[in-house]
Amino acid sequence: MKTILKAIKRVLISGQFVLGKEVEALEKEVADYCKVKYAIGVNSGTDALLLSLKSLNIGQGDEVITSPFTFIATAEAIVNAGTKPVFVDIRDDKNINPDLIEITNKTEAILPVHLFGRELDEKVYQIAKRYNLWVIEDMAQAFGNRLRGDVGCLSFYPTKILGACGDAGMVITNKKWIANKVRLLRNHGSSKKDKYLHSIIGFNSRLDEIQAAILREKLKHLPENFKYDETKYYPIPLHLQPCFRYLGYKKGDFPMAEKMANKVKFYVSKRQGNNNL
Repeated sequence: MKTILKAIKRVLISGQFVLGKEVEALEKEVADYCKVKYAIGVNSGTDALLLSLKSLNIGQGDEVITSPFTFIATAEAIVNAGTKPVFVDIRDDKNINPDLIEITNKTEAILPVHLFGRELDEKVYQIAKRYNLWVIEDMAQAFGNRLRGDVGCLSFYPTKILGACGDAGMVITNKKWIANKVRLLRNHGSSKKDKYLHSIIGFNSRLDEIQAAILREKLKHLPENFKYDETKYYPIPLHLQPCFRYLGYKKGDFPMAEKMANKVKFYVSKRQGNNNL
């Protein structure tokens, strides 16, 4: 706690609160930790997903394959990018089942989730390579996992293994042009060299200095072995959420995701002392 308070004080004294030295240092430290070339701080894991999609020009008329057993942000970002989420059922390990993936002429990317820190099946990357698709990896629950696709999206929400004291996120990639595009997108389409010159339409999605300073301190003490809690997530799979009713999915379409969701419901009910499900 003392080191975190000291880090916050350091930022307050500096008077630099947005896209300063703390963010730059954290980006380098996270890139080194995750063994990637580039890391770009944004204001949430959700924005990391959205800006990654935007950086790849995925939008109107495209389809992005993803899992129905995940937090809504995964599919929400796809919709907010102007494209259509296409759900594929999961396996016993709760990650997307590559054997069920079907590619159409509208498929532009696969957005798989490293759920509970589990790495993806190699087949996901093989399919993407075969059909020349982007792979955007939702790594919100998998900080430190190896990036094998084009882009990885990290969340530093307070409950994560590496958690800030508020919202924070990061995009990681090994492609320089993607990193440069995300940097523009996060800051109203302008570069650090000329903040009043806007080359593209962007967003206000900057990781602030205080959160970066806090994360730098916490990263120093990150345990080597992570243990993820699998018991309290996602009692309603995304294809059965009211907001995705327009996609036309129905109960029974993704039996494994529904089975896992029912287990979560049962666990939550037992904790609340109500077995009348």
